[in-house]
Amino acid sequence: MAESSTNDLAEEYIDAPAGQSGAPAEAWSGLRKLMQYKTYRMRWYLLGVICLLNCSNSMLWLSFAPVADKTAKFYGCSLDQVNWLSQVYLIIAIPFGILTMWVLDILGLKTAVILSAWLNMLGSVVRYFGVLLFISKEIGYPLLLLGQCICAVAQPLVLFSPTKLAAVWFPEHQQATANMMSSMSNPLGILLANLLSPALVHKKEDIPFMVGMYAVPAVLACILATVGVCHSEPPTPPSASAVNSTSEPFWPGLKKLLKNKAYVILMICFGAGIGIFTAFSALLEQILCVVGYSNLFAGLCGALFIGVGILGAFLLGLYIDRTKNFTEAIKICFAMAALASIAFALVSRLPNQPALVAAVCSLFGFFGFSIYPISMELAVECSYPVGEGTSTGLVFIAGQIQGIIFMLLLQAVTKQLADAPLSACNAELDTPLDWKAPTLLLAGICSVGACIFILFFRTDYKRLHAEAENAAITGGESDTLQAPEHNG
Repeated sequence: MAESSTNDLAEEYIDAPAGQSGAPAEAWSGLRKLMQYKTYRMRWYLLGVICLLNCSNSMLWLSFAPVADKTAKFYGCSLDQVNWLSQVYLIIAIPFGILTMWVLDILGLKTAVILSAWLNMLGSVVRYFGVLLFISKEIGYPLLLLGQCICAVAQPLVLFSPTKLAAVWFPEHQQATANMMSSMSNPLGILLANLLSPALVHKKEDIPFMVGMYAVPAVLACILATVGVCHSEPPTPPSASAVNSTSEPFWPGLKKLLKNKAYVILMICFGAGIGIFTAFSALLEQILCVVGYSNLFAGLCGALFIGVGILGAFLLGLYIDRTKNFTEAIKICFAMAALASIAFALVSRLPNQPALVAAVCSLFGFFGFSIYPISMELAVECSYPVGEGTSTGLVFIAGQIQGIIFMLLLQAVTKQLADAPLSACNAELDTPLDWKAPTLLLAGICSVGACIFILFFRTDYKRLHAEAENAAITGGESDTLQAPEHNG
């Protein structure tokens, strides 16, 4: 029977218990036969496009932070101006993040992905024009900043997409893994930027080559999205929760989120985690160079922070897909991440201890990044059936706001050092800064956020309950009713 017939029956009987008037036993029997959920191979193509786009956008975001001193020399600007190349992402994401929530939940995944791909490519091209040798330095930096702003508009469109993709295209037992893969492609891009930027830029004259290299994946992602992303949703839903995705109208759903205590706690605490990650990634090179560590080593620490974190997120994603113990796993990871942040505040002030610094960065990443994709899934679980774009979007906006506050606050509490004999920072740019107080403040923020979440966060898994109720309706066969793979 056609899909519309299935949906008509589902709408008529889904809310009525079997045996009551309006839902005779024979109707339930027919409904069980009709509710066949299907998965499509196209979901993997969409996942690949979003992963590439997410990776490219984050590479563009943080491409200059690992080589901040050489960037400042090339453009003839200060380190504060270089930091603004990262901070502009956070500022722009706030107003455009609200618009993105509406685009995802009203216009759909296809519009969001294609629009973000074109903006991302356009921003990378404008950046490249800003470093061409025939453009003067007076014009170069404004063009670079303009390119960063365009890429920043694209960021929320692709950052908010993973949970939408997982909910609409993937079956229930693959949602956490799909969300993990697409979400972790963002820090993967940051990892690549931490490795590639110091490797590509040995002197200030190498900046144009680096910027050109980062434009390549942006162009490729745009081509793949434009040619291959043809639908926002599959013809037949992969799960019961996909049927009800975005069933809550946008503005009422937004109000509902702000009245949801569990969601608000998650938004604040995980938003603080996003802010801490942003500040840590953008300022790591400046924190370590004062005590004698090179740009290359700072880039390696940033890569370990993210690479080991991606491994942790992958392992936790597999565990969550099998057990659904969202809250317990996240609380443990929050506690361990707080301890690792304290350890970093201590060891980052020690000169000539590269192994110890690298090990602590790895632990911080392992537990901190494990929280990332699972918190996105938990945001959907505790707010269902509010649209996935809205529920994850508010978390990211809260994270961007806190990221701005943390970066400005951490830079404000630094002190100039009269003497820094071990400093590997570029003395021509600025007086070396003491980052002891900022790193301790960062650890304090992480610890407070972890304590609030562990003590006060409680929630029901509303989407899982919807799946369970559907399994009861269909005779306990929610997962087994999936049809074989189809090309879509």
